Amino acid sequence: MTPSELTGKSERHLCPTLVGQKSFLIHQQVSDDLLALKAAADDAGFVFNIASGFRDYQRQATIWNNKMSGHSAILDHASQPLEPSELSEAQKVQAILRWSALPGASRHHWGSDFDVFDRRALPSGETLKLEPWEYLSGHQHAFYCWLKDNLNNFGFFFPYQQDLGGVAPEPWHISHYHTATQCLDALTPECLAQEIKQMPYLGSEYVLNHLDSIYTDYIANIHRER
Repeated sequence: MTPSELTGKSERHLCPTLVGQKSFLIHQQVSDDLLALKAAADDAGFVFNIASGFRDYQRQATIWNNKMSGHSAILDHASQPLEPSELSEAQKVQAILRWSALPGASRHHWGSDFDVFDRRALPSGETLKLEPWEYLSGHQHAFYCWLKDNLNNFGFFFPYQQDLGGVAPEPWHISHYHTATQCLDALTPECLAQEIKQMPYLGSEYVLNHLDSIYTDYIANIHRER
């Protein structure tokens, strides 16, 4: 994959795929396995849906900039809002990285990663929050247990299954192991730095000055076992 594809600036590696009632841009190596996973989940009594799939560089930068500027909440380790005016630029960056990927380094850029849920289990009138309690003890718990038992059979895994001190656990986030591993191996700090310099965002100077540690702690720091 090219640097622009790895960082969400190009969609040439993706193909539109109908998943349920909605079309998503999915990596060409992933579509068949994802559809097979959905079919198996639906056969097991769930209604497999994607809450979030491909996200391009600009969309990730908008999410990031809204948090850096104070227009969206920055959360602490306990998911509680922090006061932006009391944080230094470095503290903002570190806090945001706990819950939101660095623009250019989101696994959602690759078309191999998806936030998924069981629509049938979602209580009437409620919207999905993508918070750990929903999956660990709430309405998505049965679906999550099924995923843990079956993901590997279709080539997927949970990259944020455990708290490794970087990105917070995300029991909704599944990743196509073979494809995502190839992408992560290709997304070197040098490649990422070049793409950030071409399209900077709020705090990107700090990010570039600390990219090696950010890469180690928040990008490469995943649960690699299947």
